[in-house]
Amino acid sequence: MKHFTSQEVRKLRTEFWTKQNHKELPEVSLIADKDSTALFNVAGMQPLIPYLMGKEHPMGKRLFDIQKCVRTVDIAEVGDRSHLTFFEMMGNWSLGDYFKKEAVTRSWEFLTKYLELDPRKLAVTVFAGDESAPRDEETAGYWQEAGLPKERISYLPADNNRRSPGPVGPCGPDTEIFYRVGKSEFPPEGSNVGTDEDHWMEIWNNVFMEFYRDEK
Repeated sequence: MKHFTSQEVRKLRTEFWTKQNHKELPEVSLIADKDSTALFNVAGMQPLIPYLMGKEHPMGKRLFDIQKCVRTVDIAEVGDRSHLTFFEMMGNWSLGDYFKKEAVTRSWEFLTKYLELDPRKLAVTVFAGDESAPRDEETAGYWQEAGLPKERISYLPADNNRRSPGPVGPCGPDTEIFYRVGKSEFPPEGSNVGTDEDHWMEIWNNVFMEFYRDEK
């Protein structure tokens, strides 16, 4: 496995998304906008909520950024091996342009071609479905087309694989990408995030804001 500095990762990422016709957003303040009910920006999507709901962005439909965040929503988990109070969140955004297939394909390309991660050490999760939204077989199919074996795709419930910026607003299923961190170099047969979660570390998350949740 090749090792990169954080600055090298930033440079590669800028190169990648620029080639994909994305424009780089300037970073906003760590302090949330005065119109927000939050004190801090807790995620890269927070400043973009009006545009995720359909407002036209002045920089176009394909964007990427790195946003400083104070992760108050995860405060109970801070202190384990992957949750931090403060961090920089990398994001790429399609505002009414490409959707699930392209998001999956580009995630896979960046991780395996640009960062040179071994595909045998990657696994993903997708939304299992419930009474409010269907099982996300579409995204699972795109992962298989990209080259991920079916046995390393886990279907998990809304607590794991559905995201929203708050109790009301745009929301939808997500697909999360994990890297093998177990004692053995490669995952044993049957190991995926659903069966063997402690040996996998989340490294990427694609959120598909295809629904809107109201007060009911």
